[in-house]
Amino acid sequence: VKSEGPKLVPFFKATCVYFVLWLPTSSPSWFSALIKCLPIFCLWVFLLAHGINFLVSHRSASRILAGLIFSALGDAFLIWQEQGYFIHGLLMFAITHILYSSAFGMKPLDLKAGLLMGVVSSSCYAFLYSYLSGPFTYLVAVYIALIGFMGWRAVAGVQLCNDLWTWTKLSACVGAMLFMVSDLTIALNKFCFPVPYSRFIIMATYYAAQMLIALSAVETRDEEDFRKRS
Repeated sequence: VKSEGPKLVPFFKATCVYFVLWLPTSSPSWFSALIKCLPIFCLWVFLLAHGINFLVSHRSASRILAGLIFSALGDAFLIWQEQGYFIHGLLMFAITHILYSSAFGMKPLDLKAGLLMGVVSSSCYAFLYSYLSGPFTYLVAVYIALIGFMGWRAVAGVQLCNDLWTWTKLSACVGAMLFMVSDLTIALNKFCFPVPYSRFIIMATYYAAQMLIALSAVETRDEEDFRKRS
């Protein structure tokens, strides 16, 4: 983590720029879209800085990079969500969760973690259901299922009881949980009731989630290289 820290400096600076400028969401523009997406662009560069060969030879890292690309598209669409592009953003982030799930893999399976995430996801949808109408009744259900699945695959990788966990997997797990908090806050604020400081909560947890997931991809390289040397 220490060796990767300096490479994340542009991300931290871009995140600070977003929160310092705090551009009003009531006036969407390409400039505001750029400022919002800039931290994610920095995470692209963060992964690309490790080399194309690294991304090609490590499928999990390349899938996380692809997820970050779709995330930036989703961020851009959500800038204009009041103009009818919310569903477009939802679709981009749905693809992101599929890519992240694929990057985290299906081993270990950990059905207990899957059951727990299923209960959490179902409870969230049950609460939101009465506030939903039209196509959102189905779209939100699918989206919650996808992010719940992504959360399951991230949590399943952290085997604390068996001492099989790594910083890589813990980083992915915490990132996935923060992503779920961010998206749940969006859903509550959009469909149910105004959430105090919603924008700050959404963006702070979102940027932290993306950073941790990107960091987990780089640490994966170190783990695999260690296994090869062993």
